[in-house]
Amino acid sequence: QLSEDVERVSENPTDERGGEMEVQEDASSVILPDSELGTSAPSLRFSKTCLKNVFSVILLFIYLLLMAVAVFLVYQTISDFREKLKHPVMSVSYKEVSLYDAPGIAFYPGKAQLLSCKHHYYDHILPLINPGQPGDIECTTRRINYTDPFTNQTMKYALIVQGPRDVKKKELVFLQFHLNGTDQDFSAIDYLLFSSFEEFINSPEKAEFMKDCESSYSSWKFSGGFRTWVKMSLVKTKEEDGSETVEFKQETSVVNYIDQRAEPRSDQLFFVVFEWKDPFIQTVQDIITANPWNMIALLCGIFLALFKAADFAKLSVKWMIKIRKRHLKRRSQALNHIS
Repeated sequence: QLSEDVERVSENPTDERGGEMEVQEDASSVILPDSELGTSAPSLRFSKTCLKNVFSVILLFIYLLLMAVAVFLVYQTISDFREKLKHPVMSVSYKEVSLYDAPGIAFYPGKAQLLSCKHHYYDHILPLINPGQPGDIECTTRRINYTDPFTNQTMKYALIVQGPRDVKKKELVFLQFHLNGTDQDFSAIDYLLFSSFEEFINSPEKAEFMKDCESSYSSWKFSGGFRTWVKMSLVKTKEEDGSETVEFKQETSVVNYIDQRAEPRSDQLFFVVFEWKDPFIQTVQDIITANPWNMIALLCGIFLALFKAADFAKLSVKWMIKIRKRHLKRRSQALNHIS
């Protein structure tokens, strides 16, 4: 009987192994109590996942806030650029020169007569020897008649005198006029300054040139019985179309003339001095402070930040969804294992 049992076992060895496997499966299918499963590990894993989700939501809101700030900066940058284009800033620069182009001084003496004209240097004007008497005329002068540009009916007589050039030597032009009598209570001589005496000399239509000057430049007056000291400064203005306009600014000081002639006269004497105030030519132009390249660089940086923020937000959402799916999957596996 023993030999028969041994033969049967040797012929069917897999039956016993199958029985052992069934026993192991029965043992593994036994429901263990909660204390033996270890409930502390899943609760800890759930708290970590919750904190990660909360942190992701906070980051998402922060980047949404940054995106809103970036959009506001884009709007503000474009608005500032348009505002600066509409309102350019006035730029003033100074150029130092040693010699000016000789300006033209146009006098409208009326009935007055030019007695003397002379160039002096270093502010040194000699005392008058024979005031009221004709003297030396050492200035370059031209006389011209032309019609009034505002009425086109009245003829005007102008005496054009070449102004000072050398600013380092303080060159000045001293002129003396004489008026024998007037029917007005106040006597004065009108004058205007234009930028270049040489342009007037080279102009083929001098009458038209003077009409344009009178239309473009302001005129001033100096009175009889005084010495009027005129200090000029030159201002060049660059327009938006690239053209350049020239005007004069002047400071005048008046000194009383003491008539020491032997016999009292009823005539009027006019004395006027022209010189340059300083060797600086003032240039005025409108400049736009908004640089388009700076604005483009700023906008590129802002849009890059927007794209990066949007990309991070998209990845954060995907990561949150992935974490949520993984958590649900683990939970379902745990429930299935318990069941």
